[in-house]
Amino acid sequence: MENSRYPKFTFTWIGGLVLLAGLVVGTTVVSFFNVFWMFTFKENLQYKDWFFMLTNAAGFLTAIAFFDFFIVRRTTGKKLNFNFSPTNFYTYLLIFPMMIGMMFISEFITSQIPTTGPFFGKYYEFFNRLMDQLTFNPVVMIITAVICAPIFEEIIFRGIIQKGLMNKGVEPWKAIIFASIIFGLVHGNPWQFVGAVLLGCVLGLVYYKTKSLLLPMLLHGFNNLCSTILIIYTKNESFSDAFKISEWIILAIGIVLFSLFYYLFTRKYKVHYAEI
Repeated sequence: MENSRYPKFTFTWIGGLVLLAGLVVGTTVVSFFNVFWMFTFKENLQYKDWFFMLTNAAGFLTAIAFFDFFIVRRTTGKKLNFNFSPTNFYTYLLIFPMMIGMMFISEFITSQIPTTGPFFGKYYEFFNRLMDQLTFNPVVMIITAVICAPIFEEIIFRGIIQKGLMNKGVEPWKAIIFASIIFGLVHGNPWQFVGAVLLGCVLGLVYYKTKSLLLPMLLHGFNNLCSTILIIYTKNESFSDAFKISEWIILAIGIVLFSLFYYLFTRKYKVHYAEI
């Protein structure tokens, strides 16, 4: 039975609009502050390395606050709260290899998406220019991708959307897939969409089984840390290129790792905790 500390809110299209409204308000406030700063000090903060990080954080924080105030507190009488409890060490030995396996699988599938042509070519060039801006400062990139993104995104996509759907009575696997697809769509490009959906399913499964939001946050941060290291040191987000091995070998290793540890996690040891 779910502990009374954790409100049993539901997620509907209204909740989605509230999240979107919060995101817009948060980012708009930062934009207006930048306009004020430009008129006052004749400096455009948009060109600062940390401005994108600040804008993202403001948007996510406001979205979460809006959902808490307008949905959770008004429907449950409680404030938004999540279980961040750590679990036993053995569970970590199961979920991290499972995550690595899916990372390898998603890399292979993503590599099959075209990066040339009349549509994909221009889109991919735009995407690369955007990523170059985001990765110019390694410190800001690490803070944004490895710390901020896992915390805010897991709260919204697993903690609010997935959990809210399951509280509504949606079957867990449907809630996991739906939240993962939305997670993929917000990344805004086909190359990150695939990885976000596949990895989102692993994150959703781990959250569903362990009931702790800490674990998907750690896995999310681990994935982003690996990507960040690859980008910084190899200029290419590819395990295949970094290890100088075939994409097919990466795929094979990924399938073996994911299949084995998925089985151990869900079948043999049947990891499934209650929220306490």
